[in-house]
Amino acid sequence: MLVQLLNEVRQCRACEPHLPLGANPVIRAQSSARILIIGQAPGTRVHATSIPWNDPSGDRLRVWMGVNKETFYDESQIAIMPMGFCYPGKAKSGDKPPRKECAPMWHEKILNYLPNIEITLLVGNYAQNYYLPNKPATLTETVKQWQRWAPHYIPLPHPSPRNNIWLKRNEWFDKELTPYIRRHISKQITTVKSK
Repeated sequence: MLVQLLNEVRQCRACEPHLPLGANPVIRAQSSARILIIGQAPGTRVHATSIPWNDPSGDRLRVWMGVNKETFYDESQIAIMPMGFCYPGKAKSGDKPPRKECAPMWHEKILNYLPNIEITLLVGNYAQNYYLPNKPATLTETVKQWQRWAPHYIPLPHPSPRNNIWLKRNEWFDKELTPYIRRHISKQITTVKSK
């Protein structure tokens, strides 16, 4: 059962010796979900709250998707599974890459319990490298060629404020890809009313 598997994931301590803040695997899913978001790894705020995309990057991702917070966090509709389930620590520029153990250890098992996924958003290079084996060398070219994999996989840049320059240089992203994402996601989900 998925509930049992998610409990196993949340109790995983495989990488704990390498994690500066200890293990706190963050994942959200139900078998009924129709949208899947595969990002990088939790940041410090997500580690502290156990709420994925609970930061400015999440705010921008929700704008790209055209969903409110209530809908975004409705696990019956949207599953969230990072490449690395725990905060990997700081690097010279930003966070360290996701731990390499997580995806091979858990992703396939979890995906077996998500039979209704219609759209998978691959956020950032790590997810794209793992799920799009014949993709172009750069993130920009991969995202530009999104139609190769749509609608099942949609490659996206990371929505971090660090990528503001990328978004300014690639105006086609907001003109072409964002409307496509919103249109297709709106067909798969029911908006949850804000309280």
